[in-house]
Amino acid sequence: MNANNITVNKHSSMRIEGSHILYFDPFSIDEESHDADIIFITHDHFDHFQPESIKKIINEKTQIVLPQSMEKVSKKLKLDNNIVFMNVRQIKEIRHLEVETIAAYNKRKPFHPKKAGFVGYIVTMDNIRYYVAGDTDFTDELKDVRCDIAMVPIGGMYTMDAKEAAKLVNKIGPKIAVPVHYGEVAGKMEDADVFEENCSKSIEVARKIQ
Repeated sequence: MNANNITVNKHSSMRIEGSHILYFDPFSIDEESHDADIIFITHDHFDHFQPESIKKIINEKTQIVLPQSMEKVSKKLKLDNNIVFMNVRQIKEIRHLEVETIAAYNKRKPFHPKKAGFVGYIVTMDNIRYYVAGDTDFTDELKDVRCDIAMVPIGGMYTMDAKEAAKLVNKIGPKIAVPVHYGEVAGKMEDADVFEENCSKSIEVARKIQ
């Protein structure tokens, strides 16, 4: 197992290629590839929900997965027939993939309140469980996450910082951890060093932001 099939475009904008092509929170997309099978959005902030980037990767068969709390905002896409809404702590089969939502929120910061219904996703594809945390702190709900590859924010300010993110991955024990959400909108490039230094040696840290 490796992370060679994972691309971080910028910030928290990710593409995972396998039996399906998955995008998470497409942001600042330049190329018009129109290759997305499923697009997952964690919440409606500008750096995670950017309709102009979605339009560059979507095609007539693309499925878009949104938190239920984004139902009104989704009208901007004018694609109701291609949208699946999910509540927090829900499991659905989408395009033959198991998709589970995990609460994503701040404990003491005001940016991502629990009541907003923002989510992270666990997607099982090709027998690998991918966890994309979204914008979150290390909360009690995350202690029970089980995954093979975890993509977690490390930049602080709006999310957990590098040390807190390392504590999370050490707790849930993925084989591979991919740090995101640093070096652009929030956090410094050096945060990746702090994250890796604090991760268990049994966890491979795959840096995708250079």
